[in-house]
Amino acid sequence: MSGFTAFALRRAVSAVLTLLALSVIIYVVFYATPGNVAQITCGPRCSPEQVHQVAQQLRLDDPLYLRYWHFLQGIVAGHDYSTGTSVEHCPAPCLGLSYQSDQQVTRIILNKLPVSLSLVVGAMVLWLLLGVGTGVLSAWRRGRFTERALTGITLAGVATPVFVIGLVLMIVVCGQLELLPFPEYVSFSDDPEQWMWGLLLPWVTLALGEAAYFARLTRASMLETLAEDHIRTFRAYGVGERSIVGRHALRGALAPIIALNANDFGSAMGGAVLVESLFGLPGIGQELVHAVTVVDLPVVVGMVLVIGFFVVLANAVADVLYAVADRRVVLV
Repeated sequence: MSGFTAFALRRAVSAVLTLLALSVIIYVVFYATPGNVAQITCGPRCSPEQVHQVAQQLRLDDPLYLRYWHFLQGIVAGHDYSTGTSVEHCPAPCLGLSYQSDQQVTRIILNKLPVSLSLVVGAMVLWLLLGVGTGVLSAWRRGRFTERALTGITLAGVATPVFVIGLVLMIVVCGQLELLPFPEYVSFSDDPEQWMWGLLLPWVTLALGEAAYFARLTRASMLETLAEDHIRTFRAYGVGERSIVGRHALRGALAPIIALNANDFGSAMGGAVLVESLFGLPGIGQELVHAVTVVDLPVVVGMVLVIGFFVVLANAVADVLYAVADRRVVLV
């Protein structure tokens, strides 16, 4: 087994263990708190008979470790729920049943997930292109007017809240200039072109703030790399400045960019609540806010687990990409 393969396997095992620890913490926080968990889970409109049925399904009379084991078993192998007149099977990964909407939590999440993934992946492409490109240009034009102008723009991007960016874009682009219709989510499978136009403003809104952070980080990393001895050696041998910046300095600055992108991608899955609410996108963030508002406990737990899964997955992928960019990491 090569060193890189062993490194990837270690990161995969570490990701699984992290997810397991995360599930324990989430379960204890939400299902082992003081109070009538069955009443909270079922909702305020449930009758005493329904609350008793929920308590039986959640096995609240069992010890905590046994209840968690059944919860984990449902995620891995599925679970059966009694509706009073019949038994409903929830296939793996079963994240529970929303007793307020009578829907499986997994189905709710699967209905919302394409919207959030479309928003975050599209915005990620934009913030990488804008942020890394701006950072490289700022480092290349260090001390010139271009660098000062780009630095001012990135500072403004960091300081401006995302909802302000979104409101300004809607007022100017959709209202005054009428360049685009007001955003409306359309499934990619229904109409790819309308899917893209409907998400263009949300992409730009979410990407501009993130791009500012990437620009600042890329500029700092590039300047640090350009000051190293091997870069001066390349210049002494007559290597062109464009080749030094594009091939050597940027490669050395990739590691922190990869790490930041992993954190931002994972957090954006649940953190894009403002963007989804502002543009009326029916994604995970908006559904999580609704579930918290109506205290739909199974949906909240399922959403938090899914968001945690994407955070852990993004960081595991980042570790592997980090090792591809710098093979010295494999030896650590």
